[in-house]
Amino acid sequence: MAVEAISPPTGPPPDPDFQMGLDLVSYQQRQRRLLSIKIAIVWLFLLSLITGFLLLIEFDFQYVIDNAWYVIREGAKWTIIISLVSISVATILALCGALGRLSKNSIALGLSGFYISLFRGTPLLIQIFVIYLGLPQVGKALTLMGASQGMPFLSTVGGWFILSPIQSGVLALSLNYGAYMTEIFRAGIQSIHHGQHEAAISLGLTRSQTIRRVILPQAVRIIIPDIGNQFIAMQKDSSLVSIMGVWELTYMANRLARKDIKFMEMFLLAAAMYWLLTIISAWLEGLLEKRLSQAYER
Repeated sequence: MAVEAISPPTGPPPDPDFQMGLDLVSYQQRQRRLLSIKIAIVWLFLLSLITGFLLLIEFDFQYVIDNAWYVIREGAKWTIIISLVSISVATILALCGALGRLSKNSIALGLSGFYISLFRGTPLLIQIFVIYLGLPQVGKALTLMGASQGMPFLSTVGGWFILSPIQSGVLALSLNYGAYMTEIFRAGIQSIHHGQHEAAISLGLTRSQTIRRVILPQAVRIIIPDIGNQFIAMQKDSSLVSIMGVWELTYMANRLARKDIKFMEMFLLAAAMYWLLTIISAWLEGLLEKRLSQAYER
């Protein structure tokens, strides 16, 4: 009987180093998955301990379930809106402040330095009180002055100082966080190598074109994580606007808690909502950071 010939394998022999690399990557992935599972187990254990404690003190879960949607629908909406608008305005203020700090103009340096020192050196709650309760006093004085002096434009300007609670909250959060974020923008811009400036100048770009087209696109990738952290902190600090009667999460929880004497139930619900918002924000910030990093690598 004829023996069939065995054909030799086609193609180059497998690279042992390449296979070793694949095995190492697979092992690292399994280790990361195992670590994630262990962390999830720890979280579940801690949550079960908290749930057991709440059951022990006769926590009214049914009351939370019955009122959760009302608090989320009315409160979370304004918390998100106020935070998004405030972080947008704060970003613009921070960029202007950072450019002022990097400027060689004495006026720009003085204005930006005074702004940062003032709003970083005073409590946010005091700033809210000054804007919401103090500015109307200035507006009233200007309105009376305009009426007595026959200058109607002063009355118009005075009306600009009388702000609604939401406007006051957005302005206070924007000014406060803009001062902190100014240093973040300044550090991000200064982290770009000076050779980038020199290359842009050699191509004939002006200073404004260099900042807009060369420096800022690279600096944004660096400062995105810090801006995300500031936004997460702002969502929690937005609870301070509840003192002005803004219907955000803290105000809604406090309102129901006082009505039905359910303080533990409502404030834990509000805390859980803030926690959930920060988790979602951190996840979205991570996706954006990864996207920018991949675009930069390409």
